Amino acid sequence: MTTRHALVFGATGFIGRNLILTLEQAGVRVTAAVRSRESFTRLAAWLADHGRRTAAAELIVDFDADPFVQGEDSAWADVTEIYNCAGAYRFGMTKDEARHGNVDSVRSVVAFAARLPQLSRLVYVSGYRVGGQDPTAVPWSPERVARTHRLLGAYEASKVESDAVFQAAADEFGVPWSIVNPPTVIGPSDTGESDQQLGLATSLKEIWQGTAAALPGNSRTFVPVIPVDYLTRFMTLLPTDPATAAAAYWVLDDATPALPTLLSQVGRHYRVPVPRTRIPVALVQRLPQSLTKADPETLTFLSTDRYPTDSAHELARRHGLDMPDTTRTILRWADHLAAHRFGTAPTGSAARTFDEYAGVRTFRIGEPDAPTVILPGLPVDADTWAPVAAAVGHAQVLDSPGLGMSAGGRGDWHAWLTALLERSPGAHLVGHSIGAAAVVEAAAEHPDKVGSITLVAPFFLQPSAGLSARATPLTRWYLRRMSPEALSGELTGSTDHAAVLQSSVQDLRRAKVAANVATLFAATTNARWRSELAAKLAQYPGPVHVITGSADPLDPASLESLSPRMEFSTIDGAAHHPQLTHPDELARAIAGTDGPFHAMSSPERTAGAGPRKVRNPGCPMS
Repeated sequence: MTTRHALVFGATGFIGRNLILTLEQAGVRVTAAVRSRESFTRLAAWLADHGRRTAAAELIVDFDADPFVQGEDSAWADVTEIYNCAGAYRFGMTKDEARHGNVDSVRSVVAFAARLPQLSRLVYVSGYRVGGQDPTAVPWSPERVARTHRLLGAYEASKVESDAVFQAAADEFGVPWSIVNPPTVIGPSDTGESDQQLGLATSLKEIWQGTAAALPGNSRTFVPVIPVDYLTRFMTLLPTDPATAAAAYWVLDDATPALPTLLSQVGRHYRVPVPRTRIPVALVQRLPQSLTKADPETLTFLSTDRYPTDSAHELARRHGLDMPDTTRTILRWADHLAAHRFGTAPTGSAARTFDEYAGVRTFRIGEPDAPTVILPGLPVDADTWAPVAAAVGHAQVLDSPGLGMSAGGRGDWHAWLTALLERSPGAHLVGHSIGAAAVVEAAAEHPDKVGSITLVAPFFLQPSAGLSARATPLTRWYLRRMSPEALSGELTGSTDHAAVLQSSVQDLRRAKVAANVATLFAATTNARWRSELAAKLAQYPGPVHVITGSADPLDPASLESLSPRMEFSTIDGAAHHPQLTHPDELARAIAGTDGPFHAMSSPERTAGAGPRKVRNPGCPMS
């Protein structure tokens, strides 16, 4: 029996790299065709991060060269199957760019495949809207090419032509072939992980950000999806089944909800308002792009068409391949997209996900079992604390209810904190500014479940903000319109941290986040709440560490009732947001290691620390 050896073109793409994982699980040796050594290195790192045990072989290809595969054919003589996942997938291409990326590349791959003596199958990834073309019409006339591009746009037109060209070339060279015609390919059914941001992902982003004024389509508008793990498992079956030769399969989930229903389900899952208005597709297609914000090339996908899926379903049944639950998969994909800020989140190894605490959808960076739990202050989010958490080590950062990317609001604090401590008993709680209040509330309510607490710039131990903090509508209006540069200037006195604050600005423009921030900001001036928090802090029996910046000292009047057992540290040169300006020093202070900060056992010394006071240290934007 011949050992399977697969060659994957487009190996660095979303489908290609997931296909390599599936092939390994099936015991297939893999060679990855890539465009450069650098891209192969990135692919190898991704595969290793996703559990691949053995390294794929490397093949450098250049579709601009002739031949596009360098070296002797004997090096690839034992390849038994080729998967062509290569192509140009983007909107806004010129006709020549699209045809070169999708039509010319197909011809090259088929010609190369014809030279391999043990090849049993060439599998080509086409598309659900473009599959089923007539190969006898190849070559297309210049007039037909131009007409198709005018009608469909460069991307879809080139895929229509390439579907026909692939079949014609494979038949001409006598290459055994199969075609898969997938729809929108979403993340794996178990994790939802995807970095594809085109097409349907754009609509999910609008729902998340609250920028969708209406839902496109009606109860028959069908934009189907398929999870990438199901698609790749289906693809690996084709070379093993002789009946699949010279056949095309529409691999999609007929149970995908109608587009407005799908978007509504995602919106409810996100806990964000969903537009009730529906706009007919015909009207969307006639409106100017400045209003719809949609690329014209995507509008042809808003269709009521259905597709011939029976043969794909029959093949899957024959091989025991079950379709994952559609809605569950879509929501996991939606979670991954939002947690990674639709491709704009900082890259890093820390997990990014959503959890449920007492029914509150909560964003988390880090592992759920991390013993140090950090709650950020106003008006920033978990992302601004991620570098500090990484430096502390084995720490997690949570957006509190109603802040950052978490749902809920101030009324959820009690139940949310209780649920948090049930999952993280004995945790070291770190609270910044308003987060310090949440930490104290949790420690007072459940002292036996809190191991220790660290308070960073606790507002209730600092001078209160002025009357302007109580102008909630004005604060809300102001926050929703701030640029990253303006926010950086308000928080640190410099625009140097604008890039880090980009995510916080995105959050402040979303749904009720700015309103929640403004409400909590006003609450920080409540004298009764401030005194209650100070009293609860004094009564907490466990270890307490208070960290402030030298430019953001504690109020001497608030220190009288504090326990002498508390430890106090001051970071030289820092103000109310040391996680932005002094992340390394702050991480060392939280972790309890030595650093360029002053550790003191007496709160009186902290009260006088620092060369100056900020304009209003209890107000993060004063």
